[in-house]
Amino acid sequence: MKNLLTIFAFAFVMLFGVQSSFAQELNQDQDRPEVIAKTQVAKLTQELGLTGDQSRTIYRALVAKEVNYKKHINGNDLNDAKIISLKKEYDDNFNASMKKNLTPDQYSTWLKSKQQ
Repeated sequence: MKNLLTIFAFAFVMLFGVQSSFAQELNQDQDRPEVIAKTQVAKLTQELGLTGDQSRTIYRALVAKEVNYKKHINGNDLNDAKIISLKKEYDDNFNASMKKNLTPDQYSTWLKSKQQ
């Protein structure tokens, strides 16, 4: 009887521990650049009617932008001249990529939605 109770207690602790570790993992995934980019591409695909090739190239551009922001911009003083120039450089690269990959109609629609 004592062994049976020990087995049930051990099983309960293992199940509870596994469940809480999965919950923590899901919260951490939301901050990954790939997850952020995927969410934004899905939104842009719905708004702009992107093709598969456009979605892939914009996804790559968004991941690059998010990675650069995480490494160099986030958590730093946004009033620092170096940070301002880096942010402008990353934004300009992303905007150039968007202009290159979108049709003129899609690009103008994207600019309008970006300003809101």
